[in-house]
Amino acid sequence: MTRTSQPGAVPPQQGGAVSVRRDAGAPEQGAAAPTARLRAQGLTLCYEQRTVATDLGVVIPDHSFTVIIGPNACGKSTLLKALARMLKPKAGEVYLDGAPIGSYRSREVARRLGLLPQSSTAPGGITVGDLVARGRYPHQRMLRQWSARDEDAVAEAMRQTGVLELADRPVDDLSGGQRQRVWLSMVLAQETSVLLLDEPTTYLDIAHQVEVLNLCADLHERKGHTIVAVLHDLNQACRYASHLVVMKPGGVIAAEGHPSSVMTAELVEDVFGLPCRIIEDPETGTPLMVPTARTRHHPAPGTVAHTP
Repeated sequence: MTRTSQPGAVPPQQGGAVSVRRDAGAPEQGAAAPTARLRAQGLTLCYEQRTVATDLGVVIPDHSFTVIIGPNACGKSTLLKALARMLKPKAGEVYLDGAPIGSYRSREVARRLGLLPQSSTAPGGITVGDLVARGRYPHQRMLRQWSARDEDAVAEAMRQTGVLELADRPVDDLSGGQRQRVWLSMVLAQETSVLLLDEPTTYLDIAHQVEVLNLCADLHERKGHTIVAVLHDLNQACRYASHLVVMKPGGVIAAEGHPSSVMTAELVEDVFGLPCRIIEDPETGTPLMVPTARTRHHPAPGTVAHTP
């Protein structure tokens, strides 16, 4: 897979990552400001003429695996879009490396933050190698064409995600899990240390979900990436997150912190309206949410149950 010229790449979307503070706006007076590459304060976010959140404060713990959970339509993906500069806040500011994110050119944002959107569609017939190469778009210039450095970055990204042997395969021929690893490879080819993943397990079966999340955990633990993902499965969130953010409708942060201190039965019932028990995951020791069983009425042997 050798290239002598710049690939005809469509610019990838710029991204960021998230860690959320319980309190909106700036830190309380006298409190030490957290050290973080990406933060936001006083955000008012709107989507399709609807206000999703007001006065929302966000801080990303560096080198964390932050997972954001919450019921549908509570603003999780909208928040990520704002942090990725894909959605302009009605009020408030997002800061990247100490400066307003809007002060950077798009290429500069993409050199600092990587984004894996919720839904991605590859051009028909494109190979794995060529799709991953599009991650090098932020590093291209009019006078700087495709180089050996770009080739090495693409190969390393595919090596990290285990798709190097698929480089010449059409993306259309891959399984859902393989495709998701290829998209993640494209983001890694940007060579950013902060990755923002919007529902990376959507449409995947359970085996491929675990495959993708294990890969993300490896990038976090072995490579030191700051990873933020929006997930729906509470037990997966607790198993993989080092920092958990729980959102309620209206863009309200219900709780944030380590899963072992955040995930309680009371919280789940308050946020999701689901009675449950929290037990210890026998594999990882992390919190495991078990919904309370409904009362089942079993007919006596030899009888037929009748619906009233």
